[in-house]
Order: sequence, then C-alpha cells, then structure tokens
Amino acid sequence: MRTLAFQMPDRGGGPTGPRIRATGRPSRRVRTLLLTLGVLAALGMAFTMFAGFWTDWLWYRSVHYSSVFTTTLWTKIGLFAVFGLLMAAAVGFNVWLAHRLRPPLSAMSMEQQSLDRYRMGIAPYKKWLLLAVTALVGLIAGASAAGQWRTWLMWVNGVPFHQKDPQFHLDVSFYAFDLPWYRFLLGFGFATAILSLIAAALTHYLYGGLRVTSPGARATGAATGHLSVLLGFFVALKAVAYWLDRYGLAVKSSDFKATGNWTGLRYVDANAYLPAKTILFCIAVICALLFFATLWRRTWQLPVIGFGLMVLSAILIGGLYPAIVQKFQVQPNEQTKEAPYVQKNLKATREAYGIDDTQVTEYKGTSTTTDKTKLRDDVDATASIRIMDPNIVSPTFQQLQQMRNYYAFPTNLDVDRYTKDGKVQDTVIGLRELNLAGIPKNNWINDHFRYTHGYGVVAAKGTEADDQGQPVFTESDLPSTGDLGTYQQRVYYGEKTNTYSIVGGPQKEIDYSDDNGEKLTSYAGKSGVSLSSPINRAAYAVAFNEPQILYSGAIGKGSRILYNRTPKERVEAVAPWLTIDGDAYPAVVDGRIQWIVDAYTTSNGYPYASRTTLGDTTADSLTATNNSRAVVAQQNQVNYIRNSVKATVDAYTGEVKLYQWDTEDPVLKTWMKAFPGTVQPKSAISQDLMDHLRYPQDLFKVQRELLTRYHVTDAQTFLTGSEVWQVPDDPTNKSGDAVPPYYLSMKMPDQSAQTFSLSTTFTPNGRDNLSAFMSVDSEAGSKDYGKIRILKLPTSTTVDGPKQVQSKFNSEQEIAAAIKLLKGGDSEVEYGNLLTVPLDGGLLYAEPVYVRGAGVKYPLLRKVLVTYEGRTVFENTLDEALDKVFGTDGSDTGSSDTGTTSPPTSSGNPTVQAALDDAQKAFAAGQEALKKGDWTAYGKAQDELQDALKRAEEAQSKAGGTGGGTTASSSPSPSATSPGTTASPRAGSSPSPSGSSSPSG
Repeated sequence: MRTLAFQMPDRGGGPTGPRIRATGRPSRRVRTLLLTLGVLAALGMAFTMFAGFWTDWLWYRSVHYSSVFTTTLWTKIGLFAVFGLLMAAAVGFNVWLAHRLRPPLSAMSMEQQSLDRYRMGIAPYKKWLLLAVTALVGLIAGASAAGQWRTWLMWVNGVPFHQKDPQFHLDVSFYAFDLPWYRFLLGFGFATAILSLIAAALTHYLYGGLRVTSPGARATGAATGHLSVLLGFFVALKAVAYWLDRYGLAVKSSDFKATGNWTGLRYVDANAYLPAKTILFCIAVICALLFFATLWRRTWQLPVIGFGLMVLSAILIGGLYPAIVQKFQVQPNEQTKEAPYVQKNLKATREAYGIDDTQVTEYKGTSTTTDKTKLRDDVDATASIRIMDPNIVSPTFQQLQQMRNYYAFPTNLDVDRYTKDGKVQDTVIGLRELNLAGIPKNNWINDHFRYTHGYGVVAAKGTEADDQGQPVFTESDLPSTGDLGTYQQRVYYGEKTNTYSIVGGPQKEIDYSDDNGEKLTSYAGKSGVSLSSPINRAAYAVAFNEPQILYSGAIGKGSRILYNRTPKERVEAVAPWLTIDGDAYPAVVDGRIQWIVDAYTTSNGYPYASRTTLGDTTADSLTATNNSRAVVAQQNQVNYIRNSVKATVDAYTGEVKLYQWDTEDPVLKTWMKAFPGTVQPKSAISQDLMDHLRYPQDLFKVQRELLTRYHVTDAQTFLTGSEVWQVPDDPTNKSGDAVPPYYLSMKMPDQSAQTFSLSTTFTPNGRDNLSAFMSVDSEAGSKDYGKIRILKLPTSTTVDGPKQVQSKFNSEQEIAAAIKLLKGGDSEVEYGNLLTVPLDGGLLYAEPVYVRGAGVKYPLLRKVLVTYEGRTVFENTLDEALDKVFGTDGSDTGSSDTGTTSPPTSSGNPTVQAALDDAQKAFAAGQEALKKGDWTAYGKAQDELQDALKRAEEAQSKAGGTGGGTTASSSPSPSATSPGTTASPRAGSSPSPSGSSSPSG
C-alpha cells in the first residue's frame, strides 16, 4: 500500500496579497511625536546606564584604584563575550543543522498538517527567529559567566600552597583555584548540551525529523544521528563529572555529629564512593561511545541499553552500596573506622584556620599563695584591668563631649593603646562624627554642603574613672586637645558618614562652633570627584536621583562630591576580593586620623578542613544590637581564612591603603597577581601605624568557635565528644548571645610582661563552670603576635564560669541590697564587661557597674565587682575592691566559700538594716525633690542620705563585718542625678553630674 506523501512547504517568504488600507491611521505629526518620544526614552535609558558606569569609573579613578575597575570590567566583558558567543554558536549551530537535516518529504498525517501551519507562519522570519533565540541564550549564558570573574582570576593567577591533600596528594591550590573553574566549565558544558538538545529536538519535530503520532519511523536517520551525538556529548560530560567528583570528595560538605560541618573523605567516601565514582566514570565513557556509534548504526538500541545501565549503576553502586557500607561496616564500629579520617580533618582544619600552633597548658584554677600582699601586687603587674567599657560609655562620651547636636559617637567605642611619658596605656577612643539628624534644619544645602564633617578625637583612660564616675579624658573638648598632640581633626570619612557631601566650591562649610560662633572652612583635600564638568554633574544627578546637582548654584569651580565614605565600604570597593572585619577603629597616626580596617582572604576549597559560616560564627551580643559590626563577607561559608591585609582609610582625604600583612598567604599572592600594584608590601607600614595594629576580633571569634572542638588533637578523644567546649552567653545581659572577646593588656603565666591581648572564656558543653581561658597576643610589634594560648582547667574540679560568677554577684545579699539602692527611683544599673584575668593559678574576675540616673541619661561608673577564689567584693573603685578582696586594706580575708565575709545586712545586723532603710527613704525623698525642682529639699535629702550611709558603715564595723564584702560605705549615693553638670542652687553644695554630692568611684 502506497503511503501518500507531500512535499513539506518551506517558503522563503510569507504569503502575499492585496494591501489593506488602514483606517484611523495616525497623522504624520502624531507619528513624529511618538517616534521622538521613543528616541528620547531610549536615550534616557542609555544615559542612565552610562551614568552608573561613568560614576563608578570616576570614583575608582579618584581613589587611585582604577586598575581594580578596569581589570574587573574587562574580565567580566571577556567572560560575557566568550561564553555568550560559545553558547549562542552551539545552540544556533544545532538549530541550523537540525533544519538542514530536515526530511524533504514527510508522511501525510494530522500531526504534520498541524505543524505545517507553524512552519508556514515562521517561514518568513526564520533567520530573525534564529538570531533572537541564539542572542537570548547567549546573553543569559554570558551574564552567568561574567559573574564568575573571581573564579577565572583565581584560576589563571593561582599560586601553589606547597601543601598536599592526604588522599590524592595534589596541591591545595588545585582545590582552591582549579577545581571551582573546572566545575564552572562542566556546568556550562551541561547547559550547552541540554539547550542544544532541546533546540535541536524541537527543530527536528517542527520539520518532520521526529514524529509522535505519524505513521512510520519515529525519527529519521539524520535526526537519530544528530540527537545521539548530543546525548553522547552529555553523557561524556557526565563521565567528566564523575571523575571530578572523585576529587570533590576532599572538599565535600556533610554533617557529622563529632565535627559539625565536615569537609573531606570519611570511611564510606574512601571505601565506597571513591571506587563507585571510578566505576561510574568508566561506564559513562562506554555509554557515550555507544551514543556516538549511532552515527553508523542508526539505531537507538545499544545507547539506550548503555544509558539504562549507567542509571542503574548510579543507583546501585553510587547510592545503595555506600549506604550498605555505612550501615553494616561503619556504624557498628564508628570510632575505629572513622579515626584515621578524623585525624586528617583535625590536622587540615587547624592548619586552615591558623590554630595549629595553639599552645594548650594545664591550669589548676586555684591559687596556692598565702601571701595576700604579694597577690595584690601581682594584680597590677599581671593586667591593666579596664573598667571603662567601650560598649557602655558611648552615651557618656556623647553627653560630655558631643558639644553640638550635629556630632555623634558610634554606639560602640574602640580600645587602643597610646604612650604617655613612656608608659603604654589602654585607651577608649571615639571620633566626633557628623550626625545629620542633629542639625538645626534639614534641607538639601545643609545636609550636603554646610554640614559635611565631624571634628576631633575624644579619648579616655581605660583603667580609670574620676570621683564622679566619669571617664578620665586624655583628649577632649572642641577642637580636641590633650595627649595626642597636633593632628588633622576634620573627619570627612567615618562609620556614621553614610551620605554624600559636595565640598570645595562656592558654598562654605561649617567647621565647628565655639563661644565666638561658627567657624567656616572649605575642603582642601583632593578626595572625591570633580563636578566642574557638565557631564559629571548630569551623571551624578541621575546616579543619585538628585536633579539639583545639575543646576544648583551652590556647585561651581572646585566643587567635589564625596561619597562611599564609610571605611569598610571604601576598602570593600577597592578590594572586592577581600572579606572585611566588622570593626574598623580609628587611630591618630603620623599626625592624621586613620581608620584601620582588618581584611581577610578566604576560601571554601581547603581539603578536609571543616567549614564555618562567618555570619553565625562572628555573631555575639554586640553584633546583635549593632549591625554595623557584622563582618562584610564575600564568601559566607569558608574553610580557610587569613588576616592577610591591613588597610587604612584617611579620615580627611579618604585615601585607602592596603598593606600585605601575611606574606606567606597563597590566596593573597594570587589576588596580588590578579591586581598588581594594589597592595603595598609589609615594609611600607610605618612604626607609628604598627603601634596601633592589633589582632582582629572577627578572626579571633572564628578561631575560638573552632577551638571549642579542635583544641583536641587526638581523633579518639575528638570522636567521643567528651572535651567539647562552648562559648558562654554574655552574662551581663539577657540577650542569650555569645560573650564578645575583650581587648586587655595582660600577662599570661608564661609571659614576662603585659602585652595587648584579646581574650575569651570557654565552658563545658551544656554546663556553666569554666573549662578554659583563651588569649591571643594582639601586639603587632610583638614577636609572639598571633600566638594563641589556652589555659585548660581540670575536669576533676569545678571553677566558676562567667555566668556563675555573675549569678553570685547578683545573689549576694549585701550586693543585692546595694544594687537595689542604686536602682532607686528611675535609675538603671548597667553591667560592664566581665573581665577574666589568670592570677597565680586562680582566676580573677572584675566587672564595672554603671548607673544611668533618671535626670542624667548617660551611665556613670559607680561600683566595681571583683571576685577571686570564691571571695566577692563590691566597692567604689577598682583599687578598693582589689585591696579588700586580698585583705590588704587591713581586713581579715577569711575563707568564705559564699563570697562576702561580712554578715548579711538584711538579717544579721538590724542596726545596719535600719540605717540602710533610712538611706533608702532619703534617696526617695531626694528623687521626689529633684522631680519638683526643689533644690533646697534635694540638698537636705542628700545630707540625710550621707548620714544614713555613714551610720550603716559604723554599725557594720562594730559588728565585725568589715572583711571582704560589701559594706555600707561601699554603697554610693544612689545616683540621684540632676541634669548635666549644673550646680545646685543650694548654697554651699554642688552636686555631681549624677546628681549626688556623695563620693563615688
């Protein structure tokens, strides 16, 4: 029976016919108007795109890092063009080939008649449709490839680590630099094969090469050969994927209860997955060859059988067999089977995070010295205990040193070291930055032309407070004067400076204000981008969505626009391959204010090293309340990190400098090859700058989190989990977040002198007693800089941890009574940093206590809590507390296990309790008088309060309870607070800024 056939129409053009005269055709004027609007819209879109590109180029040129912009740009363009063209060419070629291989005749059927309408419809537009499809897939592929510019630069510039992985014995650089690029190429190949296969199959179907319902063969020989080659290419890529997966096992992540986010091979990987991947590779190669063989055999039988075999093998060999090995070989004897691989993980993780040289020392946790005088003297030699908490006293700086509402200090101040009379002193420091929310009137001129910068450094001793509980300032007032000498005080770039300013033009800026009025200035630096060009002005008007930039008369000759003004923002922009530490800090260096920014090189391709999430690991109670302290991470998950770069940003000029800090880091060397000339050598760091460099907090937090598990070097102990620690929650608040590490000048037991250190504590997993104390030498000029020391407490005895110490502080009856007095009225008590200091085998805890009064909305230091060897005291000053805790004030130290040795005032001595009750009444009367503004009554209440406290002290002494604990005299006047430092109207009495005329610490 003959099959009816017809020749498939394939016309070069569409059907023609009489032209229909359009009705209601727009007039020429309307058409011209629409055309004009269309052209203007296109020009507007083009200029908007140009404005973004042009302003970026101008900014990078202004900071002298144009090479970063051009290198990144040309890399993206190159990747976009190459991979976009490859994808477009591959898809376009396969569509063209499928069309060329179309059958000249096809069976008559309903299916083909339906397709014929589509063929006729697209016939006039075939070339344009082909160009559109290939252009679309090319654009998508090119955009995806352009996003891989970091991967490309690391692959093409990669330098060796000179360390080999323990399984395949390949250099670590293969996993860090090469494997990511090979995986991208493989993914691109898969995408190309799939898109080409889909496009070719659709074309064959449209033109009759593939049939679904038509009689006869389902595919022509040409279509069979074409599609088989594409499927063979896909399967060949799958073979390559199986081969790369073998190496990928060394950096594969998996959850493992002993290690958390495990990276590397385990027993099942080495003994089941690895051979399975090799077998699957061989099967995939054979399967691919079978697909290619259809070019000659023109049958699907063998390729389909081979593909089925590959799928079945993947299920059985790649899935079922490893599961059986895990279930019946590993789980019954997990520790023995996994121990060799855990040992590799231990070694690699410690190397990757720089904790392999951690010094762990056994520490007994109790003192054996009976000479209390010697212990008291040793405290001063062991640590400079900082009672000014930089995370508490910012409001105090603000109240006492703000000077004008348009200045502000950061929420968290910083700790640094400055030398005075040859002695290094821990210093709390902050900059008086611009605060636009505080200017008298907000408008465009004020916000961007007149109020442009902050002014001056404010610094205070970290270890002292004055008799009013205020910081002892070493640099203060406006303009700032003090120990720091002469320096450029204007702050145009800072952590709070997050808007643009236009400076240097006809509009003068407010420099600062004093008793003689406002002082005006004009920016003399070379920072920013010139707005003298109309093109620049138009570009910034579009980029900032601010049309006034284009026509404002306040902009003229010499006008420059400053933006991207926060230190972290600037460093991240000029070095987009770095991860930025969350805490930039200011320092006066060589006569200028410099922001110092720590930056990290990271990788997630270090074989066998466990991964960690930077955002989670660096979170603590400070980042929970201040998002600006969060780490700026390019790669959130990492398993290798180095503090390779120290960066500075000039607060006046905005100049960014990058210094090589880790001279051995291969990741930094790779990026320095990719961006030559951007990072200066370590030798370029001046001595003055070196004096202010320190060990970064975020790196320390990452390392301490890893050391909760990886302080153990024995695989068996590691697997049991018996030595797992945890970072305790911050005991000074109820946030439930980790305690932040603290900078402190201190001496560890094996050190001969104090060094600037960063320290933290550990507690056993699930318990609150202390398990270890960790400190790292943070003095950049020290030979031991970066050395991590851990004092490991015995497991056979318990030593109080931070939470337990804080609990004892709060539960002591006398301390609780004093705290209650401090909280009288509307006052609030704030606990400062709980500092831990190793001392003579024991641990000394010290915590400043601040009171924020009702009338004075800033905290003042009122008390210091100290505990040592189970003995707790609560005194006005640190010296008094140390003298009392060691009994060097003449009191008997006793041998109390509960803290204070004095009897509870609430029940043990009614006379003391009566005096304290009178003190409470007097305090309440003073608060009431303060609210009414009755200064006479307020002064009388203060006198009564002093008398009551004196009587309580005398009664306590007579009762024999002066040793070691809180006495009535140690309870200050409860911060009744009067506004500011205004003198009291009462004759002969001048209340302190806390509103109390009583002495305080």
